[in-house]
Amino acid sequence: MGRGNFSAMNDSDTDTNAETPDDWAAKAKVLSEALPYMRRFTGKTVVIKYGGHAMGDAALAQLFARDIVLLRQVGLNPMVVHGGGPQIGAMLEKLQIKSEFVDGLRVTDQATIDVVEMVLSGSINKEIVSNINGAGGYAVGLSGKDGNLIYAERLKRTKRDPESNIEKVLDLGLVGEPKGINPHLLQSFEQSDITPVIAPIGRGPDGETLNINADTVAGAIAAAVRATRLYMLTDVTGVLDKDGNLISSLTIDEARALIEDGTISGGMIPKIENCIEVVQQGVDAATIIDGRVPHAVLIELFTKGGAGTQITR
Repeated sequence: MGRGNFSAMNDSDTDTNAETPDDWAAKAKVLSEALPYMRRFTGKTVVIKYGGHAMGDAALAQLFARDIVLLRQVGLNPMVVHGGGPQIGAMLEKLQIKSEFVDGLRVTDQATIDVVEMVLSGSINKEIVSNINGAGGYAVGLSGKDGNLIYAERLKRTKRDPESNIEKVLDLGLVGEPKGINPHLLQSFEQSDITPVIAPIGRGPDGETLNINADTVAGAIAAAVRATRLYMLTDVTGVLDKDGNLISSLTIDEARALIEDGTISGGMIPKIENCIEVVQQGVDAATIIDGRVPHAVLIELFTKGGAGTQITR
């Protein structure tokens, strides 16, 4: 369990003047009901992909940091992988570097990768680390280049020309996909009270820096450390049925059927496919969670109802 840093508590943590005995009883009831789930996950590793509105909203960012500290305090081993697309876009615009997207992927030349690395491994990563440390935890920031954590190769994509019907290879530049994860570095964190915060940057075969999709990195890391859970924080409620209702759980076969019939579509498809692949590689479950909901990870882990859509074998 993590070492509690009680000096990090501020007046709002201890001010109970506005609360009543009924409020205190309700909190005690919540903690009591969460106990079986805490015992179930003690000593387990969970990988959390952190991005979207949850990362861009200052209040949610502070709550997320406290939740990570709580997970460590009750005996879990959280590992955080973060994105940063909007922040990268803003910095590129500020520096007047034009950016192009092909099939949702940012075409990355040398000028762009320098900015990508600066933003992901620098400002964003250190802000998340600072928030967790400020909430009483112990976090360190890493990129995939540190300790040869992520070996990557250039991502190869093809696209069929609708007029000529000829398949063309897309040149995405310095965009990569993980081909190997160094589990030894991550296992050292599992055995300590330190939470790794990982920027999705990889090292290519010639030592080049490669920009990798954060969802893909989170999945690869979860599989490499045989995490019990992968949580993907997104800006959607989860998978919805054709009537707009949340589907709380899906098997791999059910998820594939929903992709086939069009219920799962657009940007949700690669997220679900990533979850399916991770579960096939040994992770117990992968869950799409609405990161706009405060304490979404705690709700999913420690309550009967959970949150979002969970994919299992």
